[in-house]
Amino acid sequence: MDYSPLEVAQLIDAGAVQLVDVRERHEHEAGRISGSRLIELGELAARADTIDNTTPVVFYCRSGARSAMAAAAFTQAGYEAHNLAGGMLDWVAAQLPIEPADGTVA
Repeated sequence: MDYSPLEVAQLIDAGAVQLVDVRERHEHEAGRISGSRLIELGELAARADTIDNTTPVVFYCRSGARSAMAAAAFTQAGYEAHNLAGGMLDWVAAQLPIEPADGTVA
């Protein structure tokens, strides 16, 4: 299931989800959603056991394509996994905050 940027922002504010950035390290360092964890897509399978399977997880990337793959795989593995529709591009377009404050979408 995909969530809009506003839905994800509300879930984060409520403490209802864990947020995983599946982009590359340089993309994460350029600009990210506060409170997210970086697990690059290529490392995700090997690090799946570090993601709490009792709390819903939202994956995100630049545009939503890589994170959609991650969400589908984790849903098949029994997680309650979701995708941030439109990724960082739509998050920033919705004027939601990123860190650092002068960050960019790489």
